[in-house]
Amino acid sequence: MKKTLKVHNGTAAKKISKLDLKEWISAYLFLAPMLVLFSIFVIYPMIKGIYISFFDYTLRNFKFIGLDNYKALLTDVVFKKSLVNTLIIVLANVPAVILISLFVSVNIYKKSPALRSFFRGVFYLPTVASVVSITVVWGWIFHPNYGILNYLTSLAGMEPLGWLGDPRTALQCIIVVLVTLSVGQPIILYVAALGNVPTSYIEAAEVDGATKWQVFRKITWPLLMPTTLYIVIITTINSFQCFAIIQLLTSGGPAFATETIMYLVYERAFTLNKYGSASAMGVILAIIIMLISVVQYKFFGDEVNY
Repeated sequence: MKKTLKVHNGTAAKKISKLDLKEWISAYLFLAPMLVLFSIFVIYPMIKGIYISFFDYTLRNFKFIGLDNYKALLTDVVFKKSLVNTLIIVLANVPAVILISLFVSVNIYKKSPALRSFFRGVFYLPTVASVVSITVVWGWIFHPNYGILNYLTSLAGMEPLGWLGDPRTALQCIIVVLVTLSVGQPIILYVAALGNVPTSYIEAAEVDGATKWQVFRKITWPLLMPTTLYIVIITTINSFQCFAIIQLLTSGGPAFATETIMYLVYERAFTLNKYGSASAMGVILAIIIMLISVVQYKFFGDEVNY
């Protein structure tokens, strides 16, 4: 009897292992096309970029120089300026996107379903629209002679300014444009997340005499933390990768006032043909983004309950 049980158990184990193997193979066969494309267009370029960063790679040279490209960046004034500008953009854009999208979402969610859908479409439109077309419109707004912004400020008695041509205001203008392009998706995500907040919790808190701010701080905000964590990380990465806006509006000027690491990588690689130096900058940018994302995940992740 015992031998029979052992045989049956062994047969069952074999059947289970074969079934698991078939499911594993089927799953990876479905994933294979995407994994191949991901490897070709993401993994391989990343490895190739790291490899090139150790070479003096131009149109004429391909010479191994070790860490010289990285050492040169430590004394590169333009790189340091671009790093500072990039950090300013990130530190300004991420909190602004969180606050604006959260404020808009909370107010949209209180509306009727029809109005809620309308406003979600309005705020999401810049996200799906062409970045080039939106940036061109902003270029007209900031135009020193014909821009509507100078017209409105002149009504208040202010002198017209060259918004994008003045080092004091150019970076601020870039941040404003970036914020308007970044709030669409977070608004959609926050509105969806607010729909998952149990109304029974809010009603119980209101019955106990909690104010609206207390309800938001103690109930709504903690339940929105998973969504907030995602928005913070994605917005941070997008802020570090800001490129099209700068290329179309300022080209890194005036006097490197809007130069960012991403735009400097483009200039070094495709204008000066210094591919090794550009790759080193790209590696440093990737490391910075990874470290900041880990810190953000650690900071916000401790408060996230899935």
